[in-house]
Amino acid sequence: MKSLILASATLVATAASADTPQLVVYTYDSFVSEWGPGPAVEAAFEATCDCDLKFVGAGDGAALLARIKLEGERSDADIVLGLDTNLTAAAKETGLFAPMSVAAEYALPIEWKDTHFAPYDWGYFAFVHNADADVPSNFKALGESDVKIVIQDPRSSTPGLGLLMWVKAAYADEAPAIWESLSDNIVTVTKGWSEAYGLFLEGEADMVLSYTTSPAYHLIAENDDSKAAALFDEGHYMQVEVAGKLAASDQPELADQFLQFMVSDAFQSVIPTTNWMYPAVTPSEGLPQGFETLVSPEKSLLLPEEEAASIRAEALDEWRAALSQ
Repeated sequence: MKSLILASATLVATAASADTPQLVVYTYDSFVSEWGPGPAVEAAFEATCDCDLKFVGAGDGAALLARIKLEGERSDADIVLGLDTNLTAAAKETGLFAPMSVAAEYALPIEWKDTHFAPYDWGYFAFVHNADADVPSNFKALGESDVKIVIQDPRSSTPGLGLLMWVKAAYADEAPAIWESLSDNIVTVTKGWSEAYGLFLEGEADMVLSYTTSPAYHLIAENDDSKAAALFDEGHYMQVEVAGKLAASDQPELADQFLQFMVSDAFQSVIPTTNWMYPAVTPSEGLPQGFETLVSPEKSLLLPEEEAASIRAEALDEWRAALSQ
């Protein structure tokens, strides 16, 4: 009798689980880490959707698109969260993403009109350093210095690709010469952001490619004001991170519900102190104390998505050629 009761209970639990729709979101590893936005977002969305939200870490940002291309229409993903405007044109060309509509009052420095992707945060790339260090104020000075830097691979990391676009947007045809001068400064190239930032914190480099918002983490989470972001004369390249719905999703309505939830206060209020970026929609309580101390670039750089896509291969070749010497 006891065995029969246990078997019946198991069947009921299995049936209930089968009736609960699951939404699968591919994203980058740091998003789903215990200190990232993932856990709080999962709890908040599941409280509203009567569903199972499953985040799947798929390396760093640029690796997401490669995985989706490989899996194609067979992918388990319903949503991809973690691409940026340097990748959206290439993502659309795959035909794997569906049009979607999200209503929001964005607090972005640019107007947003994309029909396939919705933004959830943004920021400026920058080199982070110890605040008491004397650091260069532009790429040419950096290349002429003995300052050691850690950067990320543009083939797997959105910050790495962002750096290529930053150099290209600032220097155009001079970009190969800039990379040649920087090659001696580069200690190593990591697959993703987490590895690079960890090496910097361990003292393996003087500066690390990150964001102007990164010092906020140390200030707010650690009460540590010893980190700063270097302001560069050329301006700073902007990153807008986005999410999109897969056309082959078997949960299209739930995916739309998540994308709209993504711009709600419940999601956006989590971003500043977990993803350490500016939220795409200003939370009702504003930005956390400490964000007002961050440096603000005088000049913003951002290539249109089609231009970023058209020069990506050339920029990669220039980067590879300089680092292979």
